[in-house]
Amino acid sequence: MSPFAIETIARVAHEVNRAYCEAIGDASQLPWWEAPDAERDSVREGVRGILEERYATAEDQHEAWLAQMASEGWSYGPTKDVLTKQDPAFVLWDELPEEHRVKAELCRAVCREVGIAMGVNAEAP
Repeated sequence: MSPFAIETIARVAHEVNRAYCEAIGDASQLPWWEAPDAERDSVREGVRGILEERYATAEDQHEAWLAQMASEGWSYGPTKDVLTKQDPAFVLWDELPEEHRVKAELCRAVCREVGIAMGVNAEAP
């Protein structure tokens, strides 16, 4: 998978995620070009995992995200804060609010569909 394809899909997925977050009243997401490097790296890794089908479900993807975030020192917090490394989504899938589950499913759909449009995937899983 080309770095260009990963970067393009990650940028699109991030911006769709940001728009969804704003629609539900969460203004914590920065535009792609302003997001911290670690956040952009996390999105790129998520895109790779989705397109390489390492994550069979959104729950699998969330659990991988949790493990990555924990390794970087993140924990649960009532609002997302990059300085204190806290995030309200830092919970197990079963405890994740519905709007965060929708966000995960939306990300998967965007990655697959943009990947198909760019010829990265032959067909949607």
